[in-house]
Amino acid sequence: MSDSTTTRPIVLDVWCELQCSDCHLALDDIRALRARYGDRLEVRLRHFPLDKHRHAYAAAQAAEEAAEQGQGWPYVEAVLARTGDFDSWGEAVLLEVARELGLDADEFDTALIDGRHTLAIDADQAEGKAIGVTGTPTYVIDGERLDGGRSQEGLRARIEEITDRLLAGADSVRTD
Repeated sequence: MSDSTTTRPIVLDVWCELQCSDCHLALDDIRALRARYGDRLEVRLRHFPLDKHRHAYAAAQAAEEAAEQGQGWPYVEAVLARTGDFDSWGEAVLLEVARELGLDADEFDTALIDGRHTLAIDADQAEGKAIGVTGTPTYVIDGERLDGGRSQEGLRARIEEITDRLLAGADSVRTD
């Protein structure tokens, strides 16, 4: 007999790029989804740095380091809030945000130099390309790809519709 504590959450993969203004706009939807579903929806950041943004790959590496230091999403949200600063500050934004969050900025600097998170980012990017991700943000839930780079309009409602359906299916399995 299983209960809700043993049921795995629904997974929402968010293919994101931390220098992307559209990804910054998508944060409101992500926050709303988290608030609505709590631990029943696992929102996973997937990296998809775009060539048109010079600091995107370094930002992805920094986000991975922030996750290792236990502040993945707070870091991502803080960097996305400062996408406009990349033009004047460059990659210094990444270290400044780390300091603001009380993270080990020296370790960030080392991680950016030694490339310890490169494989994870390359794997995300390769998987994204394999499933047809071409821009950010792109969401994948229950095998359905939703492109937020064209328009965010209606995407949260579609994600909620899919999540509600999947949760209803999980509830009926639990009660049977």
